[in-house]
Amino acid sequence: MVYRLLPLHLLLLNSHGEDDEAALHFRHLYKPRPLWLHSTAIAAQSVRDSNEMEQKLESKGKVCVTGASGFFASWLVKRLLLSGYHVIGTVRDPGNVKKVEHLWRLEGAKERLRLVRADLLERGSFDDAVMGCHGVFHTASPVLDATHSKDETLEPAIEGTLNLLRSCKKNPSLRRVVLTSSSSTVRGREDFDPKIPLDESSWTSVQLCERLKVWYALAKTLAEKAAWDFCNENGIDLVTVLPSMIIGPSLSPDLCYTAAVVLGLLKGETEVFQSLGRIGYVHIDDAALCHILAFENKDAQGRYICSSIVLEINDLAPRLSSRYPSFPISKSFEASNKPYYDFNISKVEKLGMKFKSVEEMFDDCVASFMEQGHLSSPSFIPLP
Repeated sequence: MVYRLLPLHLLLLNSHGEDDEAALHFRHLYKPRPLWLHSTAIAAQSVRDSNEMEQKLESKGKVCVTGASGFFASWLVKRLLLSGYHVIGTVRDPGNVKKVEHLWRLEGAKERLRLVRADLLERGSFDDAVMGCHGVFHTASPVLDATHSKDETLEPAIEGTLNLLRSCKKNPSLRRVVLTSSSSTVRGREDFDPKIPLDESSWTSVQLCERLKVWYALAKTLAEKAAWDFCNENGIDLVTVLPSMIIGPSLSPDLCYTAAVVLGLLKGETEVFQSLGRIGYVHIDDAALCHILAFENKDAQGRYICSSIVLEINDLAPRLSSRYPSFPISKSFEASNKPYYDFNISKVEKLGMKFKSVEEMFDDCVASFMEQGHLSSPSFIPLP
């Protein structure tokens, strides 16, 4: 049975008023597990389980996540902690409670998370953070709108990546760096056959980005190329993950640019999504799992497109409007005049990736908005 979105307390119940499998999954990802009952037998079992878990955690080792308080990075930290890793997260100011408190609420954070200060544009800033880490996940990069200049976008993306890699070079324990790039590094070109899905061999045209003043795609493309050059020259094992537009719940109550854009769509705004036209989408949890697979699989190499589906906005909007009829989602989007494209995701599927649907992405996103008070909580009627 397919359901329209219910208020959060009903969303976690099936038609019999009981927790179903999806509800348990939701609770596991969003809520702390309940405390054990205080009986001697259960307490003893808890100690044994805890000891076994600690042994497993030791084998996972230590990793670093840059820009740890960000929209995607926070979820990656969450997934790494749930997987048993010790995580060093870099942030601009570890003492800024408002910016980092959502990280300390994560399961395992008090035992296995440490936040340290680092600045993308400060050489040597990442030295302490990466030292002793087996893996480094570089997610820190600005996602800026069109009002920001070329230099504001390019410098932190390119120099920030190189500064991080210079620090990685000093770390003898390093096994692999996983760089969060973007599907925009693949699709920004004019010389491809729309009948052939784009794969990891495709690179966005720097000249096209310059001509159209698409600074985000240019920054991600140049930063990834700079990373490949540096790692090839210095013997660093690099894998890059190229997510499409990441959709899903936000752990931080402060919405990033991407989440704010999605919230705007649900509230009836049209301008940004109309300009996006045809674009790929991926669930935030899938993007995080893809990064972990890219790190853990010793045979992983090169680039990995991470995208569940590619849709025109005039195809997506009716789906969302039908699914969430109480939200004023516009139906007035026009077909994009941008070239048709699709992605070949066979390479990432060989890592074991299975992607969630676009409906799951937005269901989880909307539930998060409602829980945090960004959206009101209207009643919905289950669909048969």
